[in-house]
Amino acid sequence: MRRSIDDHQVPVPPLDPDDADGVVAINWAVSICDDYEDASPRVQLLAEEVGSAGTGLVAHLDPDRARRLRLALRSALRELGEDPGQ
Repeated sequence: MRRSIDDHQVPVPPLDPDDADGVVAINWAVSICDDYEDASPRVQLLAEEVGSAGTGLVAHLDPDRARRLRLALRSALRELGEDPGQ
């Protein structure tokens, strides 16, 4: 089983040209998959440079690690003074 959940392009934020070296627009994608030897479903998180399909990195997250990432994102939003949502 493979199922795409969401994906989005993240543009490069406005930067001072001296600080922009190596900063590129990326695409992230979240999907679920159970194509593993143990047949356990996992969340896949892909990040790759826009225009460079097939060259990104994929994290294969079991449910505990996916929840940990979710908590980290919620904490980061709170640190920014933003509503972390549900």
